[in-house]
Amino acid sequence: MPEPAKPALGTSASDELFSRALRVIPGGVNSPVRAFKSVGGTPYFVERAEGAYVWDVDGNRYVDFVQSYGASILGHAHPGVVEAVSRAASRGTSYGAPTRSEVLLAEEISARVPGADMVRLVNSGTEATMSALRVARAATGRDRVVTFAGCYHGHSDGLLASGGSGVATLGLASSAGVTKAAVSDTVVAPYNTVPVLDELVAAVIVEPVAANMGLVAPVPGFLEGLRSECDRVGALLIFDEVITGFRLAYGGASEVTGVAPDLWCFGKVIGGGLPLAAFAGSRDLMEHLAPVGPVYQAGTLSGNPLATAAGLAVLAALDRDVYDELALRVGRFAGQLADVAGPGVQVPVYRTLLGVFFGEAPVADFTGATMSASTGRYPALMHGLLDRGVAIAPGAYEVMFPSLAHSEDDYERAVEAFSGALE
Repeated sequence: MPEPAKPALGTSASDELFSRALRVIPGGVNSPVRAFKSVGGTPYFVERAEGAYVWDVDGNRYVDFVQSYGASILGHAHPGVVEAVSRAASRGTSYGAPTRSEVLLAEEISARVPGADMVRLVNSGTEATMSALRVARAATGRDRVVTFAGCYHGHSDGLLASGGSGVATLGLASSAGVTKAAVSDTVVAPYNTVPVLDELVAAVIVEPVAANMGLVAPVPGFLEGLRSECDRVGALLIFDEVITGFRLAYGGASEVTGVAPDLWCFGKVIGGGLPLAAFAGSRDLMEHLAPVGPVYQAGTLSGNPLATAAGLAVLAALDRDVYDELALRVGRFAGQLADVAGPGVQVPVYRTLLGVFFGEAPVADFTGATMSASTGRYPALMHGLLDRGVAIAPGAYEVMFPSLAHSEDDYERAVEAFSGALE
């Protein structure tokens, strides 16, 4: 296995902060995906960010393709978002009562996604997927849930089985502290293969475009097959669009793929970089939720006025033309990366998302993604890019998130950095 490149020079302040963090925060990070455990070295601590860039505490500037793991589609500190949040904060940060902005955000989500008649706002993608499954079980009267290897649906107990993202990065099939009973009703199938369901299945939950095992697109017929199979046995289909929702297109993955689920889970983009997520569906399904129905779900900070203000500002800036323009830019960027990458490196692209795999064949499932990670080349690539002023996520199962703030100069610099790092 190749030795990872050394971390970027001039990280003394980050080293000091990480040492302090290790004493008071488990592993020194508040989310495992931020750790450098799988790539070696010390995490860089961010001091500030603007547009396409982040600056660490030592003053190093990076062209940032992490972008808060996809939340900042407009780029960091977008003036419209900053103004909206500042204006909202001046009126108070949380009330424990309904607000106008949460109604407006729910209306905006519903208007963009045909079939998403009603929306419940929550604080995280984990809450969204967990709650959607609760609704699905209540609506069907069934217990079993089908997931797909390499897809990540948050850290609730029943969904921590063969997950991607940080779970895969750490080499865990699930998690300590999760009981056998918690996952006894979870069935894990291979991605891009339509499983045969039975009448015990309440729901199938899937990333319509997998972005937690690197970028893996659905093969033709996969999502259509899931829709048909769920209909055949009376199960519900859930799209986890925490990443893809309002990033791929105006109406999310359903607009691009032509397949509509029964329930949607959204996050990241709809919060404009603040903690906010949502799940949505038909009126009949969503009215299983309390206080109308018997399914309990609650959150003190759900629909927080700062987060809803940020989300509204972001969505207001995202019309259909913007998505098409970003997709064109990302497509060109991916082509340029593929040109400099050479044989043995794959650069998959899907609309506004792209990734990197190591191997000769395109990756179609978690097995292929794991084979790519096992080459050991990703740590050297990531550190080589950091040395050259370009930031990507510290994990081989993550994707890159170009934003509307990235310029052609930023892409050119990134291509040059990739060429040098891959050498």
